[in-house]
Amino acid sequence: MNPARYLLLPWWIAQLPTGAKAFSDNPIIGSPLLNRWGLHAARVRIAAAMADARRRRLADLVSPEDRAAFDRDGFVLRRNYLPPDAFAELKRQALGHVAPTREMVQGDTITRRIALGAAALAAMPAVAALIGSPEWRGLMRYVGSFDSEPIGYIQTILSQVKDGAPDPQTALHADTFHATVKAWLFLTDVAEDEGPFVYVPGSHRMTPRRLAWEKERSIRASAGLDRLSSRGSLRIDAGELAALGLPAPQAFAVPANTLVVADTAGFHARGPSVRPSMRIEIWTYGRRNPFLPWTGFDALSLPGIAERRAPFAWAARDRLRGLLGQPWADVGLKTADAPAEPS
Repeated sequence: MNPARYLLLPWWIAQLPTGAKAFSDNPIIGSPLLNRWGLHAARVRIAAAMADARRRRLADLVSPEDRAAFDRDGFVLRRNYLPPDAFAELKRQALGHVAPTREMVQGDTITRRIALGAAALAAMPAVAALIGSPEWRGLMRYVGSFDSEPIGYIQTILSQVKDGAPDPQTALHADTFHATVKAWLFLTDVAEDEGPFVYVPGSHRMTPRRLAWEKERSIRASAGLDRLSSRGSLRIDAGELAALGLPAPQAFAVPANTLVVADTAGFHARGPSVRPSMRIEIWTYGRRNPFLPWTGFDALSLPGIAERRAPFAWAARDRLRGLLGQPWADVGLKTADAPAEPS
């Protein structure tokens, strides 16, 4: 190690009680020796225990049925989430909204996002009513284990529209080592062979077998695994699931107006698409420091701040492109259902 890098030692140590996950960026988090001694497994175990404690305090925000479904499966599935007339109006507003748009290309797939910022929510009152409703807010908070406001987008997945390698998101993976929340209210029907969301039921639980798997991966993650695993989003082959006591992945081939809210510390993926396809959804996610003992006290959730986070994050990465990178290209004004640009 370059001796000058030891100057970063306090910074690397300070990241341990946070959500920092990249084995390749932090030689303490990625240390094969420390992880052989159980460092990563301990972070996973403690974070899971704290998430369980926070969820117990947030349990009254969701129905007993939704709570039981999540505790069992790691997700809540609701078909016909909105009344038909309300959903039709929400879809009309969301698909008709022309707004600043960002796109990211991964392999043969484009992910397009329109931020649900203050201006967008003012222009789409049905969307604002959805994400401000007590039921939606309760699900986001219970699954995410924090009384925090998630970041929201209209998201479009355009599969098989670029020349390139397969979409890396089609590999089963966990987003990170601790509880997070993502939600999809599908605005379009999703076919089983056109890039559905896929989740392994029960994989959000950090069982002894899952912890042993996490430990084994952490020992090799800094150099011996694929790039995304080394960045802290561990990949798993479907053939390994049975050894962890887990079932086969479940593909969410569902009609429009279906809501899925999931803890993406569980294994999930985007299912493959056998043809060019388009999937559109109201998509939100939330992630905080997993070692916080409290559920609230999130300044970024305050009105006037919460709805400006997504546009601010894009602008910040634009300005600091050389330092942080910027995978989200500004593609101008678009609607969510605009066709993909030619390669």
